[in-house]
Amino acid sequence: MSTVLFTGTATCVGGRNGHSQTSDGSVSVDLGMPKNGVLDAGKTTPEHLFATGYAACFGSAVELVGHQKKLDVTGAAVTVAASLVKGDDGFSLAIKLSLKAPALSAEQTKEVLEAAHQVCPYSKATRGNIPVELASS
Repeated sequence: MSTVLFTGTATCVGGRNGHSQTSDGSVSVDLGMPKNGVLDAGKTTPEHLFATGYAACFGSAVELVGHQKKLDVTGAAVTVAASLVKGDDGFSLAIKLSLKAPALSAEQTKEVLEAAHQVCPYSKATRGNIPVELASS
């Protein structure tokens, strides 16, 4: 049986060139579509928002795994690059997820990265749907 711990709700008007806001007002952003790789000042994209959420969630998964494995993940930084991709079947997302953990060896960083990818809710939601490339630095 599942128990809902929290629900975040957001509404967007105008799609990729509109405005998105959470029901509690904690996030309120103007959206834009980059032109020639440049985004208008003061605007963001759905990919930026997805990357931000995924990075935060994955960071918590890294902390959980570090605690379970008794590894020092202090100062660990998760970077997520969410790319909008156009293929033969239309548009989709592709993710590159990187972990930098200053107190860990390269082998330990890879171990934590792979274990966190198994428990992170975003990773679970994207598994089999979105290609996710894991990288440790």
